[in-house]
Amino acid sequence: MAAEAQPLLGRDRGGGQARSGAASSQELCIDQAVVFIEDAINYRSIYHRMDAGSLWLYRWYYSNLYQRVLSFTIFLILALAFVEFPSSFTRTADVRYRSQPWEPPCGLTETIEAFCLLVFLVDFSVKSYLVGQPQLQENLWLLSYFVVLVVSVVDWIISVSLTCEEPLRVRRSLRPFFLMQNSSMMKKTLKCLRWSLPEMASVGLLLTIHLCLFTIIGMLIFSSDEKDEAQNQERLAYFRDLPEALTSLFILLTTSNNPDVMIPAYSQNRAYALFFIIFTLIGSLFLMNLLTAIIYSQFRGYLMKSLQTSLFRRRLGARAAYEVLASTAGLAGATPEAVGVNPENFLRVLQKTQLDKIHKQAIMQKVHSYGGRPLLADEFQKLFDEVDKGVIKEVPPMPQYQSPFLQSAQFLFSNQYFDYLGNLIALGNFLSICVFLVLDSKLLPEERDDFVLEILDYVFVLYYLLEMLLKLFALGLRGYLFYCGNVFDGFLTIVLLVLEISTLVIYRLPNSVWKPKQFGSLSLWDMTRLVNTLIVFRFLRVIPNVKPIAMVTSTILGLVQNFKSFGGILVVTYYVFAIIGINLFQGIIVPPGNSSLAPDNSSAVCGSFEQLDYWSNNFDDFAAALITLWNVMVVNNWQVLLEAYQRYSGPWSMVYFVLWWLVSSVIWINLFLALLLENFVHRWDPGSYKQLLVGNQKINYQMSVELMFRCRPWGHP
Repeated sequence: MAAEAQPLLGRDRGGGQARSGAASSQELCIDQAVVFIEDAINYRSIYHRMDAGSLWLYRWYYSNLYQRVLSFTIFLILALAFVEFPSSFTRTADVRYRSQPWEPPCGLTETIEAFCLLVFLVDFSVKSYLVGQPQLQENLWLLSYFVVLVVSVVDWIISVSLTCEEPLRVRRSLRPFFLMQNSSMMKKTLKCLRWSLPEMASVGLLLTIHLCLFTIIGMLIFSSDEKDEAQNQERLAYFRDLPEALTSLFILLTTSNNPDVMIPAYSQNRAYALFFIIFTLIGSLFLMNLLTAIIYSQFRGYLMKSLQTSLFRRRLGARAAYEVLASTAGLAGATPEAVGVNPENFLRVLQKTQLDKIHKQAIMQKVHSYGGRPLLADEFQKLFDEVDKGVIKEVPPMPQYQSPFLQSAQFLFSNQYFDYLGNLIALGNFLSICVFLVLDSKLLPEERDDFVLEILDYVFVLYYLLEMLLKLFALGLRGYLFYCGNVFDGFLTIVLLVLEISTLVIYRLPNSVWKPKQFGSLSLWDMTRLVNTLIVFRFLRVIPNVKPIAMVTSTILGLVQNFKSFGGILVVTYYVFAIIGINLFQGIIVPPGNSSLAPDNSSAVCGSFEQLDYWSNNFDDFAAALITLWNVMVVNNWQVLLEAYQRYSGPWSMVYFVLWWLVSSVIWINLFLALLLENFVHRWDPGSYKQLLVGNQKINYQMSVELMFRCRPWGHP
């Protein structure tokens, strides 16, 4: 009997091991399907390791916790520029009044930086392992990531060994790379710019020819002539030599020195105005706008191709998940007739997937609508269309009242006409503030009569409080908070109520001879100004009720939501140019009396850097450099900064500012316009659909750069 039982025991053990192996294999397939679906939802590539250990590491890498740690680390290393030498911890950037800033001790910022570099090293190692060596060798961003890390670590070691006394820190200029490599949308934008360079270069060449041609013509027209005083004045002011003439017309291309550059000649002979008008028409109004059109066209065209690639990635990830889940049917002993994916297996996968609850419920409802039969490939693909659908929240039910009087009151105060009345009251409050601002504009603070204005503020705030309470009665707390406008109104109403009660407690009830003294840090006028400022903000509640304004506002808000990835380009450009500017121009601008190059304000030329008190526009610290770059990007009076830095540092400084103008005002601003235009097209023409060829099927997808910016993941291997 024992001999007979032995083979049976062996068969039982073998069968148990087989069942255990099948179960573990099925669990691996489930985990693989989870990762494939997450890749499809986030438009990520599926070319990465798929063994059990790598799947756990992959999901950990894309977990919210790790991505937040990585984002915080990037923010931290970029923010070090405000603390490191030269520190920005001063009250003012004006070189005449700036005190000695606090400088961190050597080793403090270096320790924080070492922690950040360690996190980036871990990030690079995980990415490299997950994509594998073949993909790593072909991925230029990962290879550049490795090079930047090596250079940063070497530069950090040099800095520590020299006790933070090194004259140049190369790694500071490389820090924005950590932000770029973590954003796929920023990578796509840079690639779009690279594709646009030939067309941009052609327009740039035309601009250069246009500029040089008119410079030579201007030199010939305004050459020295003893008989023509207008020619001499224009030549001495703007066409003295070739570099100065080229600079004057280049600034005129940005319209910053118009009409100043024309006035000396035009004041003597009106015919000279034709030269400057023709130059501006061709350069500023035609060629510069042509450059905007080219950048927008290339930007939109490339990102549409990128959208097609992303949709292909989604279909590829969904198909991979389908194949893996369909294979589990064979592992479970299903017959060949049972084609497709078992809904129960898919629901198990869906529960483990990182997806918001609302979209999960929508997908589950669609799965249940198939009646429990296996899902075919096309049906499986269509499940993920639910992810792109907008979420419509259900309005909470209003409270139920038994009394007919309360029901009538509820109907009255929940009606839209009650909102219109509130808007009319807010308009009246806004106009009353405008009237008092006009009446008190020429009065000193001690001459102002705050009695009437304060009484009006009390009346309006009491009405706002009553309106909020009536809406709470009609809609209920959940119904009131459901609308963003009510939350905005309610918050400002509570703040206004607190301020008015504080004013009443501190300064008592207003009367006709009300001239109270100041108590505490805020005077009565300060508190009144604060209240009226909040009231002006509350007037924004009327925007949703004016349809054209509401449409424009929604576009702006949509632009802000989509600006996360796109704004990174701005951060990178500002950061790099600010660090370069600090290395080039730190300490160049000196206050009057410390250098012969800086004349006193009284003796300075009218319209010069010194006479206009532009001393805060310097590169002595990171914060000041950012503000200076902003002022140059706006190009209003930027010729003053160009002239000053040429005097203080030399003519080579012109190269730096021209490059910054090209990158910021020409390229970045035009990219911003492209995003803005696409948002308006999307909002005002929602029926703009295109046919995208994905695989062998044509699928309707909304062609929108706005959706591209909104749906991009912040980084993937």
